[in-house]
Amino acid sequence: MSAQRFEYTEVHDEELGPKSVLPARREEITLQTEDGLTLVGELALPLHARPEATLVTFHPLPTHGGFMDSHIYKKASYRLPALADIAVLRFNTRGTSSPRGTSEGEFSGGVEERLDMAAAIRFAAQRELPHRWMLGWSFGTELVLKYGTDEPARSETEGAILLSPPLHRAEPAHLEAWNEDGRPLRILVPELDDFLKPAEARQRFAPITQAQLRGVEGAKHLWVGERYSRLVLEDIASTVLGVTADLPTTWTGPMASE
Repeated sequence: MSAQRFEYTEVHDEELGPKSVLPARREEITLQTEDGLTLVGELALPLHARPEATLVTFHPLPTHGGFMDSHIYKKASYRLPALADIAVLRFNTRGTSSPRGTSEGEFSGGVEERLDMAAAIRFAAQRELPHRWMLGWSFGTELVLKYGTDEPARSETEGAILLSPPLHRAEPAHLEAWNEDGRPLRILVPELDDFLKPAEARQRFAPITQAQLRGVEGAKHLWVGERYSRLVLEDIASTVLGVTADLPTTWTGPMASE
């Protein structure tokens, strides 16, 4: 099934903004869960290169407006394939809707969503997308913390990145499992987060000795503002590529607007 089509025009040294869309191979995908549900999503790949790394994303709480198009994830899919050769897999967890469509099933508070998470990771592995990383935001971080040390995530991903973790559902046993697992865990915590601020986050994540936590001055839970979008995307790219990624803020070439 064909993905959303954009009309591109040639630009020169155009500043990237909230609605900028850079070229990528975009594919509408479906995921099949072990309990028989079909979930809808999109895979964005670099236009002319094999991906250097892959993000498998898990969105914020669907009962509070979270979905595959939550703005950081949409911007990741619009920019990172072109700017950093990173593949971005986004999807709606069970019962969640977006312009792409509605995933089957009903929201289960982060319980049966473990099957959604497994389906996304299996898809990425079956497509042989390289250097797969889990990326969770808010509710999505709970899925990563609770189930990221289970199969298939344990053997099919290289690590995880958490944005604005509330630590509402994950329990101390899950953090200890991550510590024993040993894979890298990068955590970005907004200074002005509504649920968990950096000082408390450092205390609560202390059991995970390999965790790297960054408090972000002035940021809020939803990372609103182009300044914070760029910071988050640059940190994500640096983490999964293993080198400091200084992403361009302007673009020369084909560009569309959402």
